[in-house]
Amino acid sequence: MRPGASLAGIDLGLEGKSALVAAASKGLGFTIADGLAAEGCHLAICSRDSQRINEAAERIRSAHDVEVHPSVVDITDSDALHGWVDESAERWGSLDLVIANGGGPRAASFDELADNDFDVAYRLVLRSALTLAAAARPHLGRGASVLFNTSISVREPLGALALSTIFRAGVTSLAKLLADEWASDGIRVNQLIPGRILTDRVADLDGYLATQRDVSMEEIRAQNEESIPLRRYGTPEEYAAAAVFLLSDAASYITGASLQVDGGVLRAI
Repeated sequence: MRPGASLAGIDLGLEGKSALVAAASKGLGFTIADGLAAEGCHLAICSRDSQRINEAAERIRSAHDVEVHPSVVDITDSDALHGWVDESAERWGSLDLVIANGGGPRAASFDELADNDFDVAYRLVLRSALTLAAAARPHLGRGASVLFNTSISVREPLGALALSTIFRAGVTSLAKLLADEWASDGIRVNQLIPGRILTDRVADLDGYLATQRDVSMEEIRAQNEESIPLRRYGTPEEYAAAAVFLLSDAASYITGASLQVDGGVLRAI
């Protein structure tokens, strides 16, 4: 059995809350949405892919007795993102939980990139986070919680992930800024930092490194696991458990925090 995580049996105060999860058709976004549904949250989830987001919604509904409202939204389209947020807030009257999430930009070193690569990555990573925060703000009341998914590149620049390193650093600054500005209104804002979690995105990154170094993906994974103190990749469920906790009332005195879910790979003090 792969390592997993569960918050079953712990009252996190999430029953009946509304949660908006961006890019939730698969990967970390889906697993966070599923974890929130397991705690009794009602969901609005989105993806660019109609089939995938509807299938994701059905999987969650089948497992948990909650509302799940799937929408087709390209998070790089600011107007579409505003419309999705407003529609979701209108459905429930407000938003309790907001998870800013999105796919990562392509793996490449700085010298491999062209101007258009920076434009695409900015819209995907930083501008989508800015837009989602701005769109959600009018619908957030006291007790609301916002979570930004980022990357270990915000703590340790990664040469093969130049775009992620550059733009996710801006998301980190945004999270810290909003935590300070919104605290007086009782809104918490935190950041969650994934290490090597078993997702399609990480598999793609391992494939990129394997090609660059002319070795197999198995060798890349073995090298990575050797560098991780816990000697393994994490599971999406382990990551989602940390996200659900930070979003919950159990973390009511935590804001402006950056939590690493990385098996100890980041050694910075």
